[in-house]
Amino acid sequence: MRGLVVQEPWITRILDGRKTWEIRGGNCRIRGRIGLIRSGSGLVVGTAEIVDSKGPLSDEEMRANVSKHRIPLEELDRIRNRYKNIHAWVLANAKPLPKPLRYIHRKGAIIWVKIPDIPP
Repeated sequence: MRGLVVQEPWITRILDGRKTWEIRGGNCRIRGRIGLIRSGSGLVVGTAEIVDSKGPLSDEEMRANVSKHRIPLEELDRIRNRYKNIHAWVLANAKPLPKPLRYIHRKGAIIWVKIPDIPP
């Protein structure tokens, strides 16, 4: 199974259902269930499904979809400077694990990490 590394506060917002777009600098071809890893913790803390990838997104699309990506309007310029192209990885059915799972973070893994399968 693949695990997606996500920083705070974004991972908490995904797990509580407030954030359904994970903003990244490129398209995502992966679909299906993934683990959600809290960056820097060594823990898989939840699961979600990647159901779509949208982009590149314009500034207007980013402003119109704050309720999905949860990036405050005043931070959108910072995101535009970070990513040449902005893409939204569309998430569904996010849920926290009852008990976080430790995993081995392989050297060089930044976005995706191979983790053991998590039962549904």
